Amino acid sequence: MLKDLDIIAVLPAKDIARAKDFYRDVLGLEPADVLDEENLLYRCGHGTAFLLYKTDNAGSAKNTQMGWGTDNVEAEAEELRGRGVVFEEYDLPGLKTENGIATTEVGKAAWFLDSEGNILNIFQSR
Repeated sequence: MLKDLDIIAVLPAKDIARAKDFYRDVLGLEPADVLDEENLLYRCGHGTAFLLYKTDNAGSAKNTQMGWGTDNVEAEAEELRGRGVVFEEYDLPGLKTENGIATTEVGKAAWFLDSEGNILNIFQSR
């Protein structure tokens, strides 16, 4: 049943216009579908997608909400920095970033915030 259905991530936005500008101007993404003035659907690689929707709850999660897989975290991070993205720095037990990138047993990852305070990441599996 569910195993054969597409998954669509869902991200909150307090200010949908501000979020739309961030995803366009900083991440280079345009909505594939504008469902209405408060719901934007974005499509990414391999049929993946995410919905950006208006709600006052945006930015309240303290965990990674969505990520993109890549073959080269360093190159993606460098390009995103050139677009104004600031990567989070962490120094936690089992997770320490250097220049915004953490290296772990499972791969490399870097985290950043969108305009709404959502925690996003890019990751590279080993």
